Amino acid sequence: MSRKREKFVELAESRVNRAIKDLQLIGNLSNRSAYEFSDADIKKIFGAIQKAVDTAKGRFARDGEATGGEFRL
Repeated sequence: MSRKREKFVELAESRVNRAIKDLQLIGNLSNRSAYEFSDADIKKIFGAIQKAVDTAKGRFARDGEATGGEFRL
């Protein structure tokens, strides 16, 4: 396996696992006994996540074009 491939696999596994863990933590926010939120908040959260996923996926097709921003409610 080439060094570039090894590095890609190493970073991809680490970053995807971290993203999955962070999504699980976002899911923990659904505890209504601990948090108060509206349907609009949920739409904003998952809209921002979907937009970031679409952007990241698009970068693989468009040769790494960078776009995006920080999420805020």
